[in-house]
Amino acid sequence: MALQAIPRAERKGLVIVYTGNGKGKTTAALGMVVRAIGYDWRILMIQFIKGDWMYGELEGFKKLAPNFELKRMGKGFVRIMWDKRPIEDHIQAAANALNYARENLDKDYDIVILDEINVAIKEGLLNVQDVIKVVKNRPAYLTMILTGRNAAKEIIELADLVTEMIEIKHPFKKGILAQPGIDY
Repeated sequence: MALQAIPRAERKGLVIVYTGNGKGKTTAALGMVVRAIGYDWRILMIQFIKGDWMYGELEGFKKLAPNFELKRMGKGFVRIMWDKRPIEDHIQAAANALNYARENLDKDYDIVILDEINVAIKEGLLNVQDVIKVVKNRPAYLTMILTGRNAAKEIIELADLVTEMIEIKHPFKKGILAQPGIDY
């Protein structure tokens, strides 16, 4: 028996925010991707921070095509010890990513994920009001998911659903480094 999605004309797109200092924000968004693909929905994920790092999801994403499309538009993690890029490069990359989102909201997607956009706002790469305009101008059926630590209060107020991931315990504090297949 095939799953039947609610027609777009009858859908109420949501604004969903995954934030907090704990792990799992992008992973929660990807869980929704798997569910949505079960209904043959199309999903666009735009990464605002993650740059040319190689990680396991990239290979896994290929298996979700053609329903899932990833645009890696960030220049890497900003303002961390090995970030040698001028801040202007990060600002331009974030602006390009937001423009890409704006231009693709009505391109037959059912969900658009703005991955790490909360970090881009917090780090001053994007203006929160510019992001809010993009979110408010989406088609009525389109769900948008915004991930990243430190979600701005304006983003939280705009959202229909906000989940905060809270770190209780982390293996790094025991000296265990990030694990392939688990962390990246």
